[in-house]
Amino acid sequence: MKLTERMAAKGRSGDDRGDAPETGSAAGQAVPTPPAEAPAAEPAAPAQTAVPVAPVPAEPADTGRSLSARTSTPVAAPAVSSSGSDALTRLKDTAASALFERLGTRLHDPSMSEEKLHTIVRSELNHVVEEQDVPLTAAQQQRLISDVEDDVLGHGPLQRFLDDPDVTEIMVNGPDQIYVEQAGKLQRSDARFKSEEHLRRIIERIVFRVGRRIDESSPLVDARLPDGSRVNAVVPPLAFNGSSLTIRKFSRDPFKVHDLIRFGTLTSDMAELLRACVQARLNVIVSGGTGTGKTTLLNVLSSFIPENERIVTIEDAIELQLQQDHVVRLESRPPNVEGKGEVNIRELVRNSLRMRPDRIVVGEVRGGETLDMLQAMNTGHDGSLSTVHANSPRDAIARLETLVLMAGMDLPLRAIREQIASAVDVVVQLTRLKDGTRRVTAVTEVQGMEGQTVTLQDAFLFDYSAGVDVNGRFRGTPVATGVRPRFTDRFADLGIVLSPSVFGTVETGAHR
Repeated sequence: MKLTERMAAKGRSGDDRGDAPETGSAAGQAVPTPPAEAPAAEPAAPAQTAVPVAPVPAEPADTGRSLSARTSTPVAAPAVSSSGSDALTRLKDTAASALFERLGTRLHDPSMSEEKLHTIVRSELNHVVEEQDVPLTAAQQQRLISDVEDDVLGHGPLQRFLDDPDVTEIMVNGPDQIYVEQAGKLQRSDARFKSEEHLRRIIERIVFRVGRRIDESSPLVDARLPDGSRVNAVVPPLAFNGSSLTIRKFSRDPFKVHDLIRFGTLTSDMAELLRACVQARLNVIVSGGTGTGKTTLLNVLSSFIPENERIVTIEDAIELQLQQDHVVRLESRPPNVEGKGEVNIRELVRNSLRMRPDRIVVGEVRGGETLDMLQAMNTGHDGSLSTVHANSPRDAIARLETLVLMAGMDLPLRAIREQIASAVDVVVQLTRLKDGTRRVTAVTEVQGMEGQTVTLQDAFLFDYSAGVDVNGRFRGTPVATGVRPRFTDRFADLGIVLSPSVFGTVETGAHR
């Protein structure tokens, strides 16, 4: 028999056993297969038929080594690792979808407690994972359940930012862009949502748990998280690039006055003066721009209210974290699907006057309720607190005038200014500086009217002349102007004593 015929016969024999034809040596000689390796060749047959291997010229170093030993390890190992990771990801998505189908509207039932909902979700999730019939280790199963619970009950990719105390604000611009604020600086994170639908599910969960709704007919909403953090959401068609979500976090442990002193927001002298103002039942307006810390400072000021006084708080979405026991918290309500049932801030302010309050705290005035609040301050409800958006104490007075006009009352401007001058005693101005810090830049007394103008006198002003340090942080602090406010006479009547150092070097300043 010729050499070529012997080689062809050998190739047919190799095919019958499931071996590839390249088991010959480099010289073309037929290498007899030892009897001991025959059984090992049988199990390798299915793997080689499932993963075709192109013929490779044999090398002398491979002589005497079986085909399965040369090919199984480099081909199969990477495939197992990759497919296992992909399978776990697919299983997570499948389990989450199945869980949403099984639970239906129960996920958005505001009457169900968080504990009961977590119990139901975990029970249903165990059933879903078992039905998938995918072998998982105990660690993989626990991780899968934790991840799915995060998507279904938590806040998905936002959860780690909500748990991070250094993150103060979270901004979502569609499913692919998530920005966070840390130390007053914005930065883009690597987190993202799987899709627009995933982002919408998280928004709907937040909104429904506080009795609000968001859809195409009502595409924007203010809501809150269980810890009081403020949430604003806007969905298409208003949000062109995908749903937008903004979360301003509040500390689970509310900041105290010593925390603000430590942060540099205010000084100990300023804190002493503000404590005396609240205890003396002066009406205080906290003014500032967006994100300057008005709500945080309002919380601190409210902590100075004595325990034996009845406090009524009025807000669009509950954010204040008052520590007193005798507190009634009122929250506005948006209209329902039929456009009915709305209860706005102005109605709540009016109603609060019938609730025998010692103090009225309005989270923010932004409309006609300003007139009702000023009237309450002028009719025996001293010691009220509120916030307003403005860039300076003078701007705050002008903005209050504009908001009173929004009440729809045809009042002359002088009458409005007289109401403001009579009602408001102190304006505390907050500013967010370029270095990201939030500082009280002015404490200003409202002294009254001179002609057509509301007169103001600064008791504290921020010292910008100190410059900045090597890190770009402002060195300055609020310093006393040396002018003693007129309302300190009220402190003396009530027996409230201030340290001589509060107003700087001036012990008895002229009342200007």
